Amino acid sequence: MAQITPMETVRKASTVSALWGVLLIVFGMVAIGLPLLAAVAVSALVAWLIVLAGVVHLMLAFRAHGAGSRIWKALVGIAYLCFGGYLIVRPLLGVASLTLVLASLFLVEGILDIVLYVKMRSIGGSAWVLIDGIVTLLLGLLIYMQWPSSSLWAIGTLVGISMIFSGAARVMMSLVVHQGADDVSRLAA
Repeated sequence: MAQITPMETVRKASTVSALWGVLLIVFGMVAIGLPLLAAVAVSALVAWLIVLAGVVHLMLAFRAHGAGSRIWKALVGIAYLCFGGYLIVRPLLGVASLTLVLASLFLVEGILDIVLYVKMRSIGGSAWVLIDGIVTLLLGLLIYMQWPSSSLWAIGTLVGISMIFSGAARVMMSLVVHQGADDVSRLAA
């Protein structure tokens, strides 16, 4: 039986990782091309996670020791199930809600990054924090000022961009690892 060397294992793993990266890039391009479909998919995923959390809360309610604690956990579980179920039945409402939350998050992050820049402006390279803060703040304003119509593009486009960058980073890291394994194999031979 042939023994697989550690370098062969590294090469195979880096190849699989690169393929996953290419898939992320392809799915990211699809998400940008069909942003509403991607947003509905993200919304559905969040809705199902909320339902799962509701099931967990209900299971914990049956394991609670006090009657008050049991009732409280059961009510929280029922609330999760109701909200998650509502978002599953009405996915566009979920998309609109997530878009508003995303816009709010970007506004807060942008303001906090600008404040951070003011605190650290004497440090070299801190201008990048200011640029990041301004871009994030402007993106938050753009999404917020166009809401709810921004729900049609914001989440899907941003998720798609994120997937493309994550995929590209994975492919590049995998290529470096694969090349490193080849270099080590050559040196060992």
